[in-house]
Amino acid sequence: MYDEKAGGARPGNGHEYDIQEGEGQQLHRLLKGRHMQMIAIGGAIGAGLFVGSGSAFSHGGPASVVLCFIIIGCMLLLVMQALAELAVMYPVNGAFFTYCVRFINPAWGFACGWDYAIQWLTILPFEITAAGLTIAFWPRGAEVNIGVWVAVFLVALSVIQIFGIRGYGEVEFVLSTIKVLACTGFIILGIIINCGGVPSDPRGYIGGYYWHEPGGTAFRNGFQGFCAVFVTASFAFGGTELTGLAAAEAENPLKSIPLATKQVFWRITFFYVICLLLVGLNIPSGSDFLLNSSGANTKYSPFVYVMTLANIKVLPSIFNVVITVSVLSVANSCSFGSTRTLQALAAQGMAPKFFSYIDKHGRPYWCVVLQLVFGLLAFCNEATNGGPIFFNWLLALSGLANFFIWGSICFAHIRFRAGWQAQGHSLAEIPYKAPFGVWGSWTGLILNMLCIMAAFYNALYGVGGTPNASGFFQSFLAAPMILALYLFWKIYTRDFSLFIAAKDMDVTSGIRMNVQELIEATKGQEADLTWKTLPMRALRSLF
Repeated sequence: MYDEKAGGARPGNGHEYDIQEGEGQQLHRLLKGRHMQMIAIGGAIGAGLFVGSGSAFSHGGPASVVLCFIIIGCMLLLVMQALAELAVMYPVNGAFFTYCVRFINPAWGFACGWDYAIQWLTILPFEITAAGLTIAFWPRGAEVNIGVWVAVFLVALSVIQIFGIRGYGEVEFVLSTIKVLACTGFIILGIIINCGGVPSDPRGYIGGYYWHEPGGTAFRNGFQGFCAVFVTASFAFGGTELTGLAAAEAENPLKSIPLATKQVFWRITFFYVICLLLVGLNIPSGSDFLLNSSGANTKYSPFVYVMTLANIKVLPSIFNVVITVSVLSVANSCSFGSTRTLQALAAQGMAPKFFSYIDKHGRPYWCVVLQLVFGLLAFCNEATNGGPIFFNWLLALSGLANFFIWGSICFAHIRFRAGWQAQGHSLAEIPYKAPFGVWGSWTGLILNMLCIMAAFYNALYGVGGTPNASGFFQSFLAAPMILALYLFWKIYTRDFSLFIAAKDMDVTSGIRMNVQELIEATKGQEADLTWKTLPMRALRSLF
């Protein structure tokens, strides 16, 4: 196995695992445990939470927002546990795309890989635009053309790419730390505002006033409103799976990936559910202000609106800085997600070969170039006619991608377990096992399917609208696109099999070479699988 320092094999120290080789060099394993944990906790917190949640409140009401985010959060816990088991066992580049190719079907892996790469390629110009719009929050910033800020942020992003995976890790660590501290501060502030502890707030004690008449209502627009929130929640949670994609560049996946996966529990609980609960308690969901809280319109963040209603003068500006930082953090994640997936696709022969090239610094060179070229699409906002329409269709390509990817991770885990046992292996040979096992993955898969159905219903019968072709495809375009990719690879390869048979699965390529040593090292840490130890095992799955 490859040793990035010595250039050869390094036996018996926990670093022996395969990664997909590219033309030239290999990806470098430079992500430390602290990087992985912060990527898991705050890596994808951005405009989806801080801005998009406003439209969710307007469409579904505060109770729908909290319930939908809890449902998506529980589903993601199951997805991430399944992904952690696979990533520890096979820390290969491309992660879930590679697992789909090997354990489900190459055509479905091709479709998922390209769908995921396109998702991040198209989200980058959106995030750069959102970062530019945050500057317009201040009167002096609004006087500067947004194209200037787009250029500034693109240059900054390009500089980060020069430093490769270490640059991504360090920048993400700093930016995620800022986001975590900001969310923690907001939780404290939200409680104080709700209890009437802000002297400048004329409302005094608020409590649950906005959850019932005459202050407001917990649910808005009935079942239609509830379904509408699912799409917003999926966008807000997008990027949670990046810890699995980072496995190929982590120093010690066995230790860092399970720990980072458990951090997802805290991210979901505190930085989504509790923050949004406090937002819903402190603002009226029927406010006209929230009608503008969508896309990259960061001036209408519901988090800032909480502070504005309380007549707090300085904090709105400070939190807008946090939103800017958050959006740039997600833009940084876009570059990582798309480039690593494209490089893995090319290494598997499913993308042009030159995309597999990796330079001596461990950077997928041409993939990075393509990502930055897509970033130039942010300048489309300069177009007075057609710019917003083009942007809406661009984002439509990534609308439902998350549900397909998360569901595929669960299904790949189910298929892996079937293949592993069919070829004579036992669960005792797996270094890290998903706490909820195959049943957890089945639950995650079913929840993802239900979310896709809810999104389909919302695309067809949106809140306050009637069925129309343009609105439907702008909301549901990702579904026919992934189906088209799947059929294309089927026809191209002339392989029309539905699944790879369990006995024919490749369960050895990319596997850690010292699995047995790791199993022995972790035996003492695992409790017996009995009803008596169930509470402790449940705690260990979260902490």
